[in-house]
Amino acid sequence: MYGNTPFGDEPAVELTADQRKALRQDLSSVAARTRELLPSEFVVGSEITEGNNGPRATVAVQPPVGSVVSADYAPEEDITIEEPEREDLAMGLAASAALQMKQAMPDDPSPTAQ
Repeated sequence: MYGNTPFGDEPAVELTADQRKALRQDLSSVAARTRELLPSEFVVGSEITEGNNGPRATVAVQPPVGSVVSADYAPEEDITIEEPEREDLAMGLAASAALQMKQAMPDDPSPTAQ
């Protein structure tokens, strides 16, 4: 119920130009790896936005059918996403997007006779 309500007086995280560049490279790496794991019909993108408590990084996948699947990362003191985390994130996004598409597909893929 109060998941998005900031109750604390935590200061917003500010990124330096180098930190923003490193985070953007990490996101690009996750997006590229996710693209490698999926067929070309899946659209993969990433962005960094500014939220109430600082930057928020997002990688999202739009399957050919079904809803968008995304993962958010709110950097704190450690801005970089380590390699094992990037691989896990890419694999998780790819698997979730494939499942989203599978669930959106009809159970009987054969065409209906009319």
